[in-house]
Amino acid sequence: MELNRENILIVDDDVHILELIQRHLQALNYHTYKAVSVKEAIAILQDKTIDLLITDLKMPGVDGLELVKYVSDHFPKIPKLVVTGYPSIDGALDAMKSGAIEYVTKPFTKEELKNAVSNALVNKPKKSPVLATKKVEEATYGEIIGQSKAIKKVIDVINRVKDNKATVFVTGESGTGKELVARSIHYMGKYRTAPFIAVNCGAIPENLLESELFGYAKGAFTGADEKRDGFFQAANKGTIFLDEIGNASLATQLRLLRVLQEKEVVRVGSQKVEPIDVRVIAATNLNLKDLIASGRFREDLYYRLTVVEFEVPPLRHRKEDILLLTKKFLLKYGVEFKDNLISITQEAVDALERYEWPGNIRELENTIQRAVIMCDKQVTIGDLPEQLKYNIDFPENEQSELLPLKIIEKNHILKVLEATNNNKTKAAKILQIDRKTLTEKIKKYT
Repeated sequence: MELNRENILIVDDDVHILELIQRHLQALNYHTYKAVSVKEAIAILQDKTIDLLITDLKMPGVDGLELVKYVSDHFPKIPKLVVTGYPSIDGALDAMKSGAIEYVTKPFTKEELKNAVSNALVNKPKKSPVLATKKVEEATYGEIIGQSKAIKKVIDVINRVKDNKATVFVTGESGTGKELVARSIHYMGKYRTAPFIAVNCGAIPENLLESELFGYAKGAFTGADEKRDGFFQAANKGTIFLDEIGNASLATQLRLLRVLQEKEVVRVGSQKVEPIDVRVIAATNLNLKDLIASGRFREDLYYRLTVVEFEVPPLRHRKEDILLLTKKFLLKYGVEFKDNLISITQEAVDALERYEWPGNIRELENTIQRAVIMCDKQVTIGDLPEQLKYNIDFPENEQSELLPLKIIEKNHILKVLEATNNNKTKAAKILQIDRKTLTEKIKKYT
């Protein structure tokens, strides 16, 4: 009798149930694969084309619910059928929320299994309702997007400093949006019509930083053919944002201290003092107190910079804002790359909100940009990088939870026979036993 095209993977630590389900499915003309653990199941999933997963929930080490979550993210097109001997409403709900389509309890009849398998194969996973890329203006403050408590605290500080020229010091991990905070301080305040100049102190070579910041006089050095303004002169009456201030040399720090104390600058190669009216916002992802202790940052400059000091929270501490930020990036890159509005599935959003985002908003933006390029009108979980998908942390002591030797031998023999299409001669050669011994073991175990 010809087998159906569907390949079904059965996962259960109870070999008797495993054999029972396999016999039922083979009688229904399905092709089957078996696994006695989640780790073995994942190996089969990565190596074979599977059309349906049937898994037990309660298994030693890593349970079947973890497997359902893993398959939902890494193999979203595979329907999942849960079989368990511990029926409960909570268990059923957890399984369904994790992506299972069907749920049956032991003991079950052949007919019940047949109906569950048929329903699961017919009702393959469908795309969940699409989240429309609605406007996010209502959650926008300047260039900051978010409604979480963490970001509201930042906005409260911005509101307190935006209309005065107190020096502001912004800390936070790389990619959290420190420059966006600085821009919001400037453009949401009464000095918004004045210049805003952003300077990355870490991107300018140390020997050029002073002249770039404070300008230089004609003849100050080789190539200085004419007088030139620096960033401070360009920002006069407005705001200068000094990003990665911890990378400035001690000489530059001394000049900057004079600017903050005396409100005046001296060009490189000149002795003429020029008054300056600039609000300074500095930022870093380094610990300046550690730099002070090692003699690489001036303590007096630190206290001048930190008149008002606050931290921009990492994205993992404001996960409520991930969806809003995602919608913004979907709109931005959908128009740029696809000339169209791009939507996203709930499964993909769940993965984005589950991830810890070590690279913060910058990493999220890059991820959405890539997903928009790779998707077809809608970002699905398949368009996201692997590190965002659900992964299983197998316990280190999993190997200590071993089955009896007889069961291990039986499972291995059956696996080898399956791999050789029941060719006993080939199987015996792989097992390094003679064909007669293999035949006796098969009789013993079947």
